[in-house]
Amino acid sequence: MSTATQPIPVTEVSPAPDLRQPDARRTDVRASDLHEPAQRAARRGSAAPRPVDDDLDVARTAGIPVIGVTAGMPTGGIPTIERPARRNGRSPVTLPSSVVHPGDALPTRKRVSYILILGALTALGPFTMDTYLPSMPRLETDFNVSTAIIQLTLTATTVGFGLGQLIVGPWSDKVGRRTPLILATAVHILASLGVAMAPNVELLSLFRLLQGLGAAASGVVAMAMVRDLFSGHRLVTMLSRLALVNGLAPVIAPVLGSQLLLIMPWRGIFWVIAAYSAVMLVCLTLWIVETRPKEARLASGHSSVGQRFKSVLSDRVFVGIVIVSAMNFSGLFSYLSSSSFVFQKVYHFDAQQYGALFAVNSVGIIIGVQSAARLAKRVGPQWVLAVSTATMTIAAALIVILGSTGTFGIWGVIVPLWFFIASCGFGFPCVQVLALNGHGAEAGTAASLQGASNFAIAGLISPLVGLLGVASAAPMGIVMLGCSNVSVCALWFVVRPRTVPALAR
Repeated sequence: MSTATQPIPVTEVSPAPDLRQPDARRTDVRASDLHEPAQRAARRGSAAPRPVDDDLDVARTAGIPVIGVTAGMPTGGIPTIERPARRNGRSPVTLPSSVVHPGDALPTRKRVSYILILGALTALGPFTMDTYLPSMPRLETDFNVSTAIIQLTLTATTVGFGLGQLIVGPWSDKVGRRTPLILATAVHILASLGVAMAPNVELLSLFRLLQGLGAAASGVVAMAMVRDLFSGHRLVTMLSRLALVNGLAPVIAPVLGSQLLLIMPWRGIFWVIAAYSAVMLVCLTLWIVETRPKEARLASGHSSVGQRFKSVLSDRVFVGIVIVSAMNFSGLFSYLSSSSFVFQKVYHFDAQQYGALFAVNSVGIIIGVQSAARLAKRVGPQWVLAVSTATMTIAAALIVILGSTGTFGIWGVIVPLWFFIASCGFGFPCVQVLALNGHGAEAGTAASLQGASNFAIAGLISPLVGLLGVASAAPMGIVMLGCSNVSVCALWFVVRPRTVPALAR
């Protein structure tokens, strides 16, 4: 048995029992965790677990009160559950078989707080990049530079975000999740203040780069922490909740930015972002504990950066999913980076109308993410991706055709655009699950490669819209169509949906 599945040292344990059912999992928890379920079971007249001994020593793994959990469990290995020893002649009580992941041992209130805080952290990156989109024409005027130069400030953020994830992800696999998250968030606060006071576009771009570096930890570490706690179908559910926030944030952020512009100059937006980041720093310092135990960081075959990168990059499905994810995100990001110019200059939207358009599109994200979470459990996330990428391709082609000919006017653009964005929502949780489910031992590295590819490639592709011009919606649609075509090819010729293993329960 590899180091990854060696039991974490705990107090007073005896050899593991023979568990006949592969899905059976046994672990002991505090008495308070079982009293209420026992009472409910008694009222139903069914058998209930007996209360655990109050004086039983409880070992803590990843901040969760458990006994006999192996290092492989939070890192994707096969759990090896051990029976705690008797005390005072009484047998300890085991949890029902529903507790199959470390995260299931968390009390409901604590699990909800984790999702809320980690979800808010995943939104930090999109808010950093997209809240100032409605103000980009104002930046163009204030600094007296071209549209392409202002778009490069957005590119600087995405490149910083990509580089930061490549650093923070493997680092979190090595030293744990919490320390990198705290330090990176502190950097983000300082960089946001620097952007708010930047006197020229050069310093603005520099601080935007540092903002991206600081925000990098939020998405990658949040996903890695969820993977530490869950896998299989349970991972689909938990990541869909993060994906809902992460998918909504790029759409809501411009709405927020447009409203802030009514009461403050564009620099005020970055003061607000700095304040948001400070609140997140306080929350994670007070309420988020370490989810990656020391034993998991030293697991055989996964202890060095080179071994972790080799593990994920030698996986054909992972590589293909990274391409699909990057192309889908690049298509969405091409729209995000150019839409303020297309709709405000070509279709003469004001900042508030532009924000309202994003609010309508946010409905598509919500529908896509939540529907995908349900569908992926039944038909597999790879098949959900097959439909969503095809829909994105058709929608982008309609934007090109109708946008260039002017057929149906503005409706010929915003209707297919809504379906494009909704299809992106269908893909968000699917690519995350397929990328992380098979790489629990190096979840930070896997999440960092996926995230870095998303933002680095999107940062390189999005300026193409500005180079093609914004005289109509067609150039934006052309870039989106190109990204969708590459995504479809990567899914069918690299990932190959029929070869993807089914998710475990």
